[in-house]
Amino acid sequence: MSEVLLERPGEGVAALRINRPEAMNALSMGIRAELARQITALDADDETHVIVITGGEKVFAAGADLAELRQRTLHDKSFQTSRVAWDAMVACRIPIIAAVNGFALGGGLELALHCDIIVAGEGARLGQPEIKVGIMPGAGGTQRFLRATGKYAAMRYLLTGDFIPAPQALAMGLVSEVVPDADVEAQALKIAGKIAALPPLAVDAIKEALLLGADSSLQTALTLERKSFQLLFGTEDREEGIGAFLEKRKPSFKGQ
Repeated sequence: MSEVLLERPGEGVAALRINRPEAMNALSMGIRAELARQITALDADDETHVIVITGGEKVFAAGADLAELRQRTLHDKSFQTSRVAWDAMVACRIPIIAAVNGFALGGGLELALHCDIIVAGEGARLGQPEIKVGIMPGAGGTQRFLRATGKYAAMRYLLTGDFIPAPQALAMGLVSEVVPDADVEAQALKIAGKIAALPPLAVDAIKEALLLGADSSLQTALTLERKSFQLLFGTEDREEGIGAFLEKRKPSFKGQ
């Protein structure tokens, strides 16, 4: 059985389930390559509007495969090839939602931080414990954590490797929302369904403006927002959305 299962839980929604329970869903090179392949294919699929990434009930992903990392040397080519999943997620135009139960540690937290929305269970534990084995986060953990929480929280947890309970992660801005453990996947799929039913071109434009704007000056970001806003006035979905609202009917968006 594949270590990354593709499911179709609803219209316009694809779910990728990491399926390596015997290793606590550790992100082996094989899993990373399969995530990259699946995400790239789904991003190119016009019928897919949202991706949900999840793991098991007790663990989302417990980090990188330490047995593989132990074999790496300073100039190992795997440093480059291990980035394929992250590159695919960064390039993905459609929203990605992480549904996190249990542990999301090291590379597992970095996987979640590459997503656009994180739904965590009340019992989830997040963290970047790489320092405890003599290394550091290497897949965006320092920078994405910093941008989500600020300097002082990032320093506190990256320098100690301590775990962060989900309610505290929510207060820090590290996750989007916290729900009962049994409701995590259902809530992630509910959000995904809402997004998938909305006009895809507007969804794409909002995601692009948010991500590019975060790394730009305010003026540059506002210019991008204004241009994207204006371009949406040339879409059929804009006419359909406003028309449906004024006519008090349900809209039918086509992504055009």
